[in-house]
Amino acid sequence: MTFTNQIREESKPIWDANFNHPFVRGIADGSLSLESFRYYVLQDSYYLSHFARVQAIAASKADDLFTTSRLAAHAQGTYEAELGLHESFIKQLRVTDDEIASFMPSPTAYAYTSHLYRVAAAGNLGEIIAALLPCYWIYYEIGRLLKGKAPEEPIYQEWINAYGGEWFATLVNEQIVRLDQLAKQSTAEERHKMKQHFIISSQYEFLFWDMAYNLENWPIEQEELLETGAER
Repeated sequence: MTFTNQIREESKPIWDANFNHPFVRGIADGSLSLESFRYYVLQDSYYLSHFARVQAIAASKADDLFTTSRLAAHAQGTYEAELGLHESFIKQLRVTDDEIASFMPSPTAYAYTSHLYRVAAAGNLGEIIAALLPCYWIYYEIGRLLKGKAPEEPIYQEWINAYGGEWFATLVNEQIVRLDQLAKQSTAEERHKMKQHFIISSQYEFLFWDMAYNLENWPIEQEELLETGAER
């Protein structure tokens, strides 16, 4: 069994929970509220902007120029493909400039990206790839699971088509192979860290669906903070 197959198997309960989350099921059958999807798009755009930066940090930690170039290409792909898709969603969902200007990441989005930066700052290349991989891989598997679904809401169909496409499969498989190669060159302690990062990111993927489905917010909302400040 390869290293990635092993950690994927150990994470199975978390992954199954991802696949069965009502947010994902709601995209598949079209029942998800557009309010939740709109919230997700804004938070995911924030997440992806930092995901791309961590991909670039991974590129800088590679020992060979080929790996550096490929990871840099992944960062560029995140910007061009996924963020481009989100820009289209933002237009379709009529998100205003004021909403974008006043955007604040949710607790989960902020925590997930902070986790990635922490691994990038302290970990080696294998650890960073392990932390990034669940985002790639879970979306790929969800894209495959939902392929053939035909929700009436066009924006959900567009989302399914994006992550069920061959272009995305190629990127995912490349990172799986890369992590297996890095794991072979790693110590048992390093592989343990890689597995921990992978599991934590898998948990955050579930929390991200949950965040959007429930419109998660900070315990003290911004309006209350502004009111408190005005009273002083």
